[in-house]
Amino acid sequence: MAFRDVITIPNPVLRKKAHVVTDFGPALQTLIDDMIDTMRAEPGVGLAAPQIGASQRVIVVEYPVDEEDEDAEAKLYAVVNPEIVRASTEQEEGPEGCLSVPNLRGTVERSIELTIKGKSRRGQPIKFKLKGWTARIFQHEMDHLDGILFIDRASEVWEYKDEQTPAV
Repeated sequence: MAFRDVITIPNPVLRKKAHVVTDFGPALQTLIDDMIDTMRAEPGVGLAAPQIGASQRVIVVEYPVDEEDEDAEAKLYAVVNPEIVRASTEQEEGPEGCLSVPNLRGTVERSIELTIKGKSRRGQPIKFKLKGWTARIFQHEMDHLDGILFIDRASEVWEYKDEQTPAV
């Protein structure tokens, strides 16, 4: 496992649609391990493969399942070829930041509940029902797979000095 550099705007990889993963071999396992290490080292709560220069449809997310309990253990997700199969019509605005867009935050409207399907790191089908910040993080990371950054969706963007909003 290793840490990789997070690429930042205006690197063109961030604006490309990532490739579907078909090979679940050792290279993918190394990529996912490196993504987890990099996400934790930054620190972030999510990371998409394009953010480390790998144009593949892979995301990792680590966030507490019970957002109300500050002592709750974080759950780690590694999802290959993720797809949204259901998104609530109810949406909520919230602040977002991004490791690939340093020193900026923005207000982004996102669905508050999602159902996601994809493959596990070993190629097994997986499905999750998500809500709240976890759903927001997934939407943010999945946008990266299509070359979309939070600043493209933000109703307002500002420079930040406060570390209270986690970079995803």
